[in-house]
Amino acid sequence: MKTKLRTRWNLTPQEAMRLQETLRERVEREDRFGTLQFVAGADLAFDPETNLAFAGVIVYQFPQLQEVERRMARRTLRFPYVPGLLSFRESPVLLAAFEKLRVEPDLILVDGHGIAHPRRFGIACHLGLLLDRPTIGCAKSILVGEAVEPGVRAGSTAPLVDKGETVGIVLRTRDRVKPIYVTTGHRVSLQSAVRIARQCLDGFRIPKPTREADHFVRDLRRAYQERRARNQI
Repeated sequence: MKTKLRTRWNLTPQEAMRLQETLRERVEREDRFGTLQFVAGADLAFDPETNLAFAGVIVYQFPQLQEVERRMARRTLRFPYVPGLLSFRESPVLLAAFEKLRVEPDLILVDGHGIAHPRRFGIACHLGLLLDRPTIGCAKSILVGEAVEPGVRAGSTAPLVDKGETVGIVLRTRDRVKPIYVTTGHRVSLQSAVRIARQCLDGFRIPKPTREADHFVRDLRRAYQERRARNQI
């Protein structure tokens, strides 16, 4: 799977913010996708001692959610940790994992935010533009905006609002369990993003594609840390 939009990564935080403000004009907030055969989940974990990052992508047949492929990549993180600039830190490693895929997903779920972002350009938006793929952000916590608590029953929703704009949906995925925050990344309407996120649930709080991608990269990091510890003994 090839990157469709080239970009520089050796940027200062100020340059990265300006680039976000430029690229956000290219984000499409309406549906532009056909039949979904394959969806993917993407996530990243890193070792704080070495700054080595592990990116993982898992592709599933949709809507059965049967795994068909998983790929990983590891790289040293170059960009500093700056709130709101997660994409510039993580995307190069994630793209390296996507490039190894043989089965190209029709849609990607990202563990992070899309337009629910200070500059309306979170990591789900950035990856969507870079790969020219529909993307949905499925985050575990709020980055910007405010929301009332949705009902306690699974399926209950509430709008996530920032500066008078609805930037996402708070979705209760299990009864009386903390909700998740669903937002448009690229080429997906908010309504469709919520519908697809629901279709990717399998009884857990987090949609299966991003949940399993999270487990994948955590296992990769753990294995690396154990090997590193053994070699130091």
